[in-house]
Amino acid sequence: MLELLTTEEMAEADRLTVAGGTPGMTLMENAGRAVADAAARLQATRIAVVTGPGNNGGDGFVAARHLAERGYRVRLCFVGDRKRLKGDAAQAADRWPGPVEEASPGSLSDCEAIVDALFGAGLDRDVGGLPRAMIDAMNAAGAPIVAVDLPSGINGTSGSIMGAAVNASRTVTFFRRKTGHLLLPGRLNCGAVEVADIGIPEGVMDKIKPRAFANAPAFWCASFPRPDSRGHKYTRGHVVAVSGGASTTGAARLAARGALRAGAGLVTIASPREALAINAAESLAVMVRPIDGPAELGEFVSDRRRNAVVLGPGGGVGSAMREQVLATLASAASVVLDADALTSFAEHQDLLAGTIRKRPGPVVLTPHQGEFSRIFNDMFEDHNPNSKLDKTRLAAEFCGAIVVYKGADTVVAAPDGRATIAENGPPSLATAGSGDVLSGVICGLMAQGMPAFEAACAGVWLHGDAASEFGPGLIAEDLPEMLPRVYRRLLARLGRGPG
Repeated sequence: MLELLTTEEMAEADRLTVAGGTPGMTLMENAGRAVADAAARLQATRIAVVTGPGNNGGDGFVAARHLAERGYRVRLCFVGDRKRLKGDAAQAADRWPGPVEEASPGSLSDCEAIVDALFGAGLDRDVGGLPRAMIDAMNAAGAPIVAVDLPSGINGTSGSIMGAAVNASRTVTFFRRKTGHLLLPGRLNCGAVEVADIGIPEGVMDKIKPRAFANAPAFWCASFPRPDSRGHKYTRGHVVAVSGGASTTGAARLAARGALRAGAGLVTIASPREALAINAAESLAVMVRPIDGPAELGEFVSDRRRNAVVLGPGGGVGSAMREQVLATLASAASVVLDADALTSFAEHQDLLAGTIRKRPGPVVLTPHQGEFSRIFNDMFEDHNPNSKLDKTRLAAEFCGAIVVYKGADTVVAAPDGRATIAENGPPSLATAGSGDVLSGVICGLMAQGMPAFEAACAGVWLHGDAASEFGPGLIAEDLPEMLPRVYRRLLARLGRGPG
């Protein structure tokens, strides 16, 4: 289940299901039972269920009833005016046979576990007053917390914390995960996320047509390049990694190594003559060519056999880099722009976007947060995006390029609105040079013919898995050397293909 839903899309799934003949109360009963099952696995005997006046609260009433029927000592704490309960939630409250206690922080003093059914995924305002006090009390109780759909205080679409949020041990959501389960900071509050089947038919997905997905091999494996005995190095593509001057050659060499380990048949470092000896001395399987300035670079990459270029790592910021980028974009090659290639256009965004939109070949941009802000923040004034996902989609549409907005929740977006959110990147990736390796891996996949959006998604996943494979103490140089292990497992799972 790779699809990720916004709160609006989930509401539409509910609506379509009810319109198709399934009573809303059936969905609520199934949801509450799934929450009760999760709470029962905590092996507690005294469970506090904190409910609110919405449908999330209705799920809490159902969960409380099922837990009580199984012999648990349940204290049901209600936040708000019970008269505001409507529809299925009111019916669920009427079926609860026990007392309803007016919630207060002291209600949680002797509980061994908590069910958080206070707010649902659609929360769009900061919490305050008693609800915030109850969130703080749940977090301070020292008991494991099972959250219903999302931890209270988390916006289900953006992953934002609306003033304060529950730190759940486990979250039980329904039908599909929401984008807020993967986006930071909300993801950090969810604990383990369990998706429960509550009776929504799979057919509703054909009408909802979600455009956001969890980044996993199942999403991009159909176009992932497999080893083929009929192939040779020239059929696996030729990557050009453009180097900076003598003091900054390491970044391009990391990108080149990433491209080579990703499967590119040939990789050449286009090196300024001042850095030629350094790059040549440090490279074995990677070739080195003397290239100075945009004219020489443009001529070099105009050869269609050199079908992918990664430009920016360690290249220097300024007009010289802009000219190199423009010369590269004039070629037919697939292009990955990272680091200095992006920052050099901080005040020339329209030039970059206009040039990209005019070219037929694919372009991938791989900014981290600082680079992204420098290039794109001005364009958000008229759009008011609510999340990292929205921002990345707007940037991709503006540039006509694939945008990889890096971070622990890396978002990859295409101009047509398709997007993935990563969840396998460990904290160890926050180290100098790791982004250079990522840009090379993506370029290496594109050189082998993988479509740009899928190559970017696959590169992000491979990058995260390689970091996890190495473990603590990771530095950027380790990442390419972990890729053979990652590939071995991945190809065994996918099937190697011909030969």
